[in-house]
Amino acid sequence: MNDRFRTFDQTNHQTSRLALFAAIALACTAGLASAQQSASHAAADEAAQVAPSDSAILTFFQNTEVSGFVDGYYSYNFNKPASRRAGNERNFDVQHNSFSLNMAELALEKKPTANSRGGFRLDLDYGQAQTIVNASEPGDRTVLQNLGQAYVSYLIAPGSGLQIDFGKFVTPAGFEVIKTKDDWNYSRSLLFANAIPYYHMGLRAAFNVGSKLALTGYLVNGWNNVLDNNTAKTMAAQATVKPFGSLVIVENYIGGPEQPNDNQTWRHLSDTVVTYTVTPHLSLGGNYDYGRDKQTGAKVTWQGFAGYARFQPSGWFAVSPRAEIFSDPEGFITGMAQTIKEFTLTGELKSKDGVIFRLEYRRDFSDIIFFAKNASRPSKQQNTFTGGLVYYFSSKTL
Repeated sequence: MNDRFRTFDQTNHQTSRLALFAAIALACTAGLASAQQSASHAAADEAAQVAPSDSAILTFFQNTEVSGFVDGYYSYNFNKPASRRAGNERNFDVQHNSFSLNMAELALEKKPTANSRGGFRLDLDYGQAQTIVNASEPGDRTVLQNLGQAYVSYLIAPGSGLQIDFGKFVTPAGFEVIKTKDDWNYSRSLLFANAIPYYHMGLRAAFNVGSKLALTGYLVNGWNNVLDNNTAKTMAAQATVKPFGSLVIVENYIGGPEQPNDNQTWRHLSDTVVTYTVTPHLSLGGNYDYGRDKQTGAKVTWQGFAGYARFQPSGWFAVSPRAEIFSDPEGFITGMAQTIKEFTLTGELKSKDGVIFRLEYRRDFSDIIFFAKNASRPSKQQNTFTGGLVYYFSSKTL
């Protein structure tokens, strides 16, 4: 056989083998495609089965804000009290010469809307601030002090904003609040610590009369008690007035029996808060409180005024002075008849990443010898220097 025919024969054999390989490859490809198609159908069926639950979870977190913060500080008290803490006239930043955890929080909130009228808020809180806030709670503090707020909401009339809340919520009274990040200063005022309650348990109904007026009514157990200390109830009302865009006036009244096992002796509190935005860089605030109760049948009163300013030349820097006076003529609140004054100056650095650093000097002084002092007679004054650091986050801003 000549070479030409041998080559043709070899070529023929090679062609046959190539055809065979091609046929096998085609069969494998068809089988693989069929298997992939079957797997794709199976995955689609599985996705169709899982989708409803995944969708429900996704919808929940789309409608629910997850937020939180961690708040810590170091404070130096120049009186150097032997107990290494300030007295009851001071709130939260009370530890002397110690790095301290003030408060840590994780919160969930779904606000009612016209399309989804139900809502809730749950604040899980831990730290020495919560121990102070819940110190007079008649109920089981081991559980209740870690629930900063826990209430359900329902939007009755979307057009008017009529909303009902039931549960534990913070008081409407006061210029300042429990959470440091929402205040202008790091330390809390004398009025916050002594003149008003921290929280309530009960019903709250809010109604927007118009763009310039909002009303809120309350029926609650009383001051700082999830478990009531008597069988009577406390009533409260709030009116928020906005005469024009830069001025907000809030008037609160809280009244009801607050003493244990006493339904007759009423405590009354009038709380007025005014905030005025002078310019985008300068805001002013004022808070006046007047309270009245009875002790062993005798009338007791307390009152005070706090003035605030906040100068913020940029988004990352602010300076906030505060000055106030608190009068306790019968010693019902502080334990001694006196008038206390204080001045605070706070510098703030704020990062867009959620970090707030505050450096603060504060001077408290009384008309009597009142403030604890180390290894010597108590003093009429108390000077403290505090550095506070807060990190906060929210799923709505991520």
